[in-house]
Amino acid sequence: MISLGGITPKDFLRDYWQQRPLLVRNALPGFGGLLTCDELTKLACHEDAQSRLVIQRNGKWHLKHGPLSSNDLAKLPKKQWTLLVQDVNHFLPSARDLLSKFRFIPHARLDDLMVSYAPKGGGIGPHFDSYDVFLLQGMGSRRWQISAQQDDRFIADAPLRILKNFLPEQEWVLKPGDMLYLPPKYAHNGIAEDDCMTYSIGFRAPSHDELMTQFLVYLQDKVETEGWYSDPGLQLQSHPSKISVAMQSQVNSILKKIHWNRDDIENFLGIYLSEPKSHVFFEQPTEPLTPHLFLQQIKKKGVQLDLKSRMLSSHNKFFINGEVYRVSSNAFKTLLELADSQEFFPSPHIDEEAANILYQWYVSGYIVSKN
Repeated sequence: MISLGGITPKDFLRDYWQQRPLLVRNALPGFGGLLTCDELTKLACHEDAQSRLVIQRNGKWHLKHGPLSSNDLAKLPKKQWTLLVQDVNHFLPSARDLLSKFRFIPHARLDDLMVSYAPKGGGIGPHFDSYDVFLLQGMGSRRWQISAQQDDRFIADAPLRILKNFLPEQEWVLKPGDMLYLPPKYAHNGIAEDDCMTYSIGFRAPSHDELMTQFLVYLQDKVETEGWYSDPGLQLQSHPSKISVAMQSQVNSILKKIHWNRDDIENFLGIYLSEPKSHVFFEQPTEPLTPHLFLQQIKKKGVQLDLKSRMLSSHNKFFINGEVYRVSSNAFKTLLELADSQEFFPSPHIDEEAANILYQWYVSGYIVSKN
């Protein structure tokens, strides 16, 4: 687990989480980063990666979305630009290992690891985030300015939501291994002191509007009711354009048939929060092992989640990549290790139900054998 500067995870959640910033010097001793600038730029050109290039030129902000090309990178100025790559944990096992150090926050809240590189003077301008973030410094140094200001007006016509009137209240220079936690809606501005890379561990915070919309989408596949709108006693109207009170009353009665319970909410959250992002696809094994050989292999070596997989648990249920699996108590105990630690360690005893489910996930590309 990462150091919180002498604060226990329990105290951090009580006193800081979603409340106030926390600066931690040497949060991860010896940390210099997970990849080089060249490796990050190569990843930014990958068609499956989500990347952005932000350039400040002559007082104007410019934004280009990836995948980037070698030509885009060859034309970069010497300073005042930033390259950002999302979901680095989908590509590097070491990135998932880094995220595992933040397991004092539930998996359901985790979004991704974003890595940014900037030469001296580079940044993306002062801004708000709607989610919690830990900013862990890799190579180089970055100056962070923060503010609890309420003024959230943005620069007009800028391609990013850059604050128009940023008034910093505190600032620090973070060096390799230093970390800054920021709660949602806390204004911040990061400026590279030299060539530097920052690792941003972000946590998902869907808006109420998004939750409501997606829950209604979920319900539309669950709600079944018979009948059609009918009005055999239709009355002659003097104004044919008017929506009658009778029609409103009947539709009101129909809509009251929509019901949901805690089980619906549980299933919705598990499916919604484990659903892969739209650009994520899984590679199925071209020549899958037979169930028997697969079982023999995992008993000896174990398995782990594919880097792109998301897995959550509830009462005798698992949610993996938007799918629901109801299991027995014995299978739940077996598979919970995989959900919690993202890997299943070798074991000579695996019950039949758990083995069958693991095999389904294996042929779907959701899990992979450990080397």
